[in-house]
Amino acid sequence: MQEQSSPTDSNSRALAMLRIGVGVFFLIFGEYKVFGTQFTFHGGFQYWINRFLEGGAYPFMAPVLRGFVLSHATPIAFLVAYGELAIGIALVAGILVRPASACGFIFMLTLLFSSDYPGAAAPFWQYFGASLSHSVFMLCFAAFLMGRSDTVWSVMALRNKQASQT
Repeated sequence: MQEQSSPTDSNSRALAMLRIGVGVFFLIFGEYKVFGTQFTFHGGFQYWINRFLEGGAYPFMAPVLRGFVLSHATPIAFLVAYGELAIGIALVAGILVRPASACGFIFMLTLLFSSDYPGAAAPFWQYFGASLSHSVFMLCFAAFLMGRSDTVWSVMALRNKQASQT
């Protein structure tokens, strides 16, 4: 006879699976930036900021990108690279999930305003369509902030299980 799991267990596993999946994406995003030099030292970061400025940045964000971000490109590129890697590690391992999710939410909001502007003449619905690459991750981070995605399949859950067995 199969043991039935409670809806809470199913929801916890589903949220943990989403947490780990998002974490894997961020591990991939951060890994190539940290372990390669193109993004941090050889203009990769500046390339993307300039592409955002060519047509993706919200009007209020363009002066920030031009004035502050590009003038501090190398340190910000390292912040982005190591931040993405840290978010990925935290989410996959289930360590400091809420702080990592708060940082991820802010990072996605920043990217949304830096790169997802559909244009002044765009219909309202296109703002949502243009933001899908970042708003979906924002919703995931919001879920991780509100829920307890670290209750299963995490270092914390493993430690709690080992502590309860002793």
